[in-house]
Amino acid sequence: MKVRNVSAVVIGASTGGIEALQQIFRCIENEFTLAVIVVIHLPPSGKSMLPSLFEGYSFKRVKEAEDKEKIEAGTLYFAPHNYHLLIESDSTFSLSSDEPVSFARPSIDVLFESATDAFGDQLIGILLSGANEDGAKGAHAIGKAGGIVLIQEPSSAVASAMPLAGAAACAEAKQMSPAVIGSYLNKLGGSAYAAK
Repeated sequence: MKVRNVSAVVIGASTGGIEALQQIFRCIENEFTLAVIVVIHLPPSGKSMLPSLFEGYSFKRVKEAEDKEKIEAGTLYFAPHNYHLLIESDSTFSLSSDEPVSFARPSIDVLFESATDAFGDQLIGILLSGANEDGAKGAHAIGKAGGIVLIQEPSSAVASAMPLAGAAACAEAKQMSPAVIGSYLNKLGGSAYAAK
């Protein structure tokens, strides 16, 4: 796959997604140079433990995204529970408590579509294991804008509905195992084509 100038990586996951993310990040050997922004479907109540769960991987910082926060390279961001996470044209985050999309808040589609508006073809979208179709419309938007779409091979997913829906919606998508996705990101993150 051709390496290009990339501004950010957005990742969506649901059931089985934490395990897939761990497999991906284990393959990143050196400090990653791109911003990675993740939506994982979680119960609407309670405090997310995702930042602490993913500390120790190859990122400068791991944190929940905050409203109006400027996106920084080398940082792994997670959407706060029960908020949609959007990316504005000035590369800042926006949080929204609008109605759930595809029964989810945060919604993968909301993140992917707003990131496409912000970054265009300089975006990588990754859709992982999940039991619904959230993310399919967003994957289509990224592919249509010329970005790169990577989808977890359905056979390797705990729940295949989400990768299958994404593949059906985005003809440009490449299907890969989490380990292969991680190896691809590892090469990209250490290249001269990384974040601006």
